[in-house]
Amino acid sequence: MTRTIYYVASTLDGFIADQQHSLDWLIKQDIDQHGAMNYNEFIAGVGAVLMGAATYEWLRRHQTEWPYTQPSWVFTHRDLTGVDGADIRFTSAPVVEVHAEAVEAANGQDVWVVGGGDLAGQFADAGLLDEIVVSYAPVTLGAGAPLLPRRLDLRLRETARNEAFVAARYDVLATGDRGR
Repeated sequence: MTRTIYYVASTLDGFIADQQHSLDWLIKQDIDQHGAMNYNEFIAGVGAVLMGAATYEWLRRHQTEWPYTQPSWVFTHRDLTGVDGADIRFTSAPVVEVHAEAVEAANGQDVWVVGGGDLAGQFADAGLLDEIVVSYAPVTLGAGAPLLPRRLDLRLRETARNEAFVAARYDVLATGDRGR
């Protein structure tokens, strides 16, 4: 069954990027590529990728090649250009419509909401976000792009340590699940 997952790294004070959209704080952290809740294991189960324009632009500036083989949707109102040979779809459609397309394209695998936090929140608002996996780094920024700029009720399902990170897996609770 396809799940929609927000898999992300965060500072201890809840930011996914600094005020200049930099991830320098993240890149210098120690992580075991084969450790608990690692990226390689996660991405192997992903069939479609969803992201915002700021995430897309960061990837284009910092990656020499497009990192995903999966079909990828970029939510934007900007005039962005694609990457040769990559299945990238630019959209300003509502998240419900795009989610249906992504689930179909994922063909039974998971859908990954890469970022940002507001985009993940829009999926949660629509009742389409199933799980959040956060790797917390031992750093604080004081300001920046928030992990999730809205209230959500979550159920902690798993925790683990991966080198410098404390990783946590949460189920996103639907309104009817909040009292359980």
